[in-house]
Amino acid sequence: MEKHIVILPGDGIGPEVTKAAKGVLETTAAQFSHSFTFETQDIGGSAIDNHGTPLPENTVAACKKADGILLGAVGGPKWDNLPGHMRPEKGLLGIRKQLGLFANLRPVKGFDALLHASPLKAEVVAGSDLLIVRELTGGLYFGEPRERRNNGQDVVDTLAYSRHEMERIIDQAFQSAQVRRSKLTSVDKANVLESSRMWREVVEEKKENYPDVEVEHMLVDAAAMKLVTNPGYFDVIVTENMFGDILSDEASVLTGSLGMLPSASIRQDGLGLYEPVHGSAPDIAGEDKANPLAAILSAAMMLRYSFNMNVEADEIEAAVHAVLNEKYHTADLKVEGGTQVSGSELAKKVSEQMTSNDTTENIMRCYA
Repeated sequence: MEKHIVILPGDGIGPEVTKAAKGVLETTAAQFSHSFTFETQDIGGSAIDNHGTPLPENTVAACKKADGILLGAVGGPKWDNLPGHMRPEKGLLGIRKQLGLFANLRPVKGFDALLHASPLKAEVVAGSDLLIVRELTGGLYFGEPRERRNNGQDVVDTLAYSRHEMERIIDQAFQSAQVRRSKLTSVDKANVLESSRMWREVVEEKKENYPDVEVEHMLVDAAAMKLVTNPGYFDVIVTENMFGDILSDEASVLTGSLGMLPSASIRQDGLGLYEPVHGSAPDIAGEDKANPLAAILSAAMMLRYSFNMNVEADEIEAAVHAVLNEKYHTADLKVEGGTQVSGSELAKKVSEQMTSNDTTENIMRCYA
């Protein structure tokens, strides 16, 4: 199968982790007789430096023609003093909006080798495996008007959603639950917000189309508490933009390292932008210390959600599990009794694991 992938390295450690992920994708292509072609474009701070804008037209045009997009990270102190419309983060928000990427998928899974690093007790986080589905292009972040009034003494932000925006993200969440453990938790603030009351109405309407999925409603404050007291309770969580932003960041610490968390931003036809959750970490950029596993796992999500290559995605995820179980790690992971290696060496270990002719055994270990 032929696929064209646009890589947006971005800033800081972005070029390092996307290079690592590209290497694993090339290993996958060779192993499964696919043909992946790659194209690199600028975004964020690097785009500001090279083009005078955080999101050049060439980048948008390339992404619109791509089968999948892999992003590293954007931002850094170098650009902190720029006006708001010129900040590197505007490039990320802009590409999501330009491509209509309305659904953010963020899986959070406990790795046995890293349970000691979680702020929660090992027995609390052990076995956790959840997916947060966040609406990405509506709500407070994009509502108008947003402005200061009364000589700066008052401020207005607008939370706005259409029924269509709610329906498509809720459908996405139901479909995600169908291929997992068939349990969906819809999170809102229906005791306060009119938008949340409409959200509940849509969930109730949609659940008739998915009789195999168990559905519950939960207020966002209760969901926040349950995430840290019993994360294993959840399978799929679906929620609006701001609540999803907060809950996914809360859930991100469960595994003990941001360096392990991938994410996807997708639309209904399967086109997606895939990126690690971590930031640009400019303090270690260029030192080969960056953990590439979140970017590698993001590449696996690309294979699964955009290319429908589930076996190939399983193989990458199994290889990551196997390498961690063999106690190889970068400095941020601090695996007990393990061997610390550079970021590029860790990526190489993943590729070597994939080509070790233990494919079936690796996949079984991934799900053990």
